[in-house]
Amino acid sequence: MSKEITSRDKDYSQWYNDLVLKGGLADYSAVRGCMVIKPYGYALWENMRDVLDRMFKDTGHVNAYFPLFVPRSFLEKEEGHAEGGFAKECAVVTHYRLKADPNNKGKLMVDPDSKLEEELIVRPTSEAIIWNAYKDWINSYRDLPLLINQWANVVRWEMRTRLFLRTTEFLWQEGHTAHATAEEAVEETVKMLGVYTDFVENYMAVPVIKGVKTPNERFAGAIDTYCIEALMQDGKALQAGTSHFLGQNFAKAFDVKYLNRDNQQEYVWATSWGMSTRLIGALIMAHGDDQGLIMPPRIAPVQVVIVPIYKGDEQKKLIDTRANELMQQLKAVGIRVKYDDSDNARPGWKFAEYELKGVPVRLALGARDLENNVVEIARRDTKEKSSVSLDGLAPYIATLLEEIQQNMFEKARVYRDSHITEVNSWEEFKEVLNGKGGFISAHWDGTGETEEKIKQETKATIRCIPLSSKEETGVCVYSGKPSTQRVLFALSY
Repeated sequence: MSKEITSRDKDYSQWYNDLVLKGGLADYSAVRGCMVIKPYGYALWENMRDVLDRMFKDTGHVNAYFPLFVPRSFLEKEEGHAEGGFAKECAVVTHYRLKADPNNKGKLMVDPDSKLEEELIVRPTSEAIIWNAYKDWINSYRDLPLLINQWANVVRWEMRTRLFLRTTEFLWQEGHTAHATAEEAVEETVKMLGVYTDFVENYMAVPVIKGVKTPNERFAGAIDTYCIEALMQDGKALQAGTSHFLGQNFAKAFDVKYLNRDNQQEYVWATSWGMSTRLIGALIMAHGDDQGLIMPPRIAPVQVVIVPIYKGDEQKKLIDTRANELMQQLKAVGIRVKYDDSDNARPGWKFAEYELKGVPVRLALGARDLENNVVEIARRDTKEKSSVSLDGLAPYIATLLEEIQQNMFEKARVYRDSHITEVNSWEEFKEVLNGKGGFISAHWDGTGETEEKIKQETKATIRCIPLSSKEETGVCVYSGKPSTQRVLFALSY
């Protein structure tokens, strides 16, 4: 495969695909709409998963696993969930066996005698199957709160797919919690939004805006959907995580009650929240450049790569010895390091390869460097190079990685902040949307009708009502009706 990358300015969509494929993150699958996550991409996902898993457990959650298949009747119990969200995206299992086709040698056919009594849905999300289990797990206030997370795959039969951003099958985590009061459930919903914000900003180095979705954009079956919205380098928004206050909708649908302290039966209150492999797409589009990926050090699969430069076996042996010492020093302070001493490519090719893969720091170590007790350091984020003493290198590199992490976040924040534009008229709205792009802060009259008309005319949606939004008297940019606050519009993924 050619390593040449399409320019972002020339074709942003192709640039994105180039980084995914040529950066070794994923590949297309024989199954339409599905992807193969390659080892480098999966190592990135594992790092992200491990950090999030620790954060969940630090806030009192535990992991469990629930079935992939959901009886259709379960999905139908919560009407808003079934009708409003996933009915058109569900993959349905109707039979459980194949057999040889008697009329076509070597082919298989569905065995008509294996028809299921009830069709099974391949989970698009797990509220239904989980709340059916909670009915048996929750009896009294002593069983609450129930704080459970699941790491799983889900299937949503998408018509148009893009690697990581929207695939038929994807990996994610989904938290499902039960509480004694509405106040506790809302507190949990907001808390998990904070966990997501912490992760995306402090590990992925992507700034986000916390907000609430409009009724039109809420999760099916939710009372409120909280979200974090990020801005990509093409000026489009990407929803990076959601946390839902489900009220008592699922508790009532599945008859999940508890005995309170006054010996009275009450329905429990619920939340759900999730993040998926779509975040890898966000990372690519928030940080990548025309040379390839740029990995935030805190979750990069490889944080430092050492490339030897030598002539002959004698120089190679000397460099190997010093490089292995460096490896041990770096590993001792928790740095993920790779020594690429393969002899099937020249140093220049390796430099370009690790630049493409976004490795934060590259060390070039040659015979002359050993004589001078130095190493050449190249930063991926700024492409700056410097010569640094080999003495005390490990703490220097550890500090440098943190500097790179902060620099990446700051660069993305400056871009995001410079692409939040206040507008006060419909003409100004369309001009900014079609020109500068980014988030548009505008007054909206609060009606779903106006929201839908704006979406139909411009494809822009209300990404969120920011939690930081202050009351402000104005008029809707589209209808001219009174408005009390600004919301954020954008084109989105």
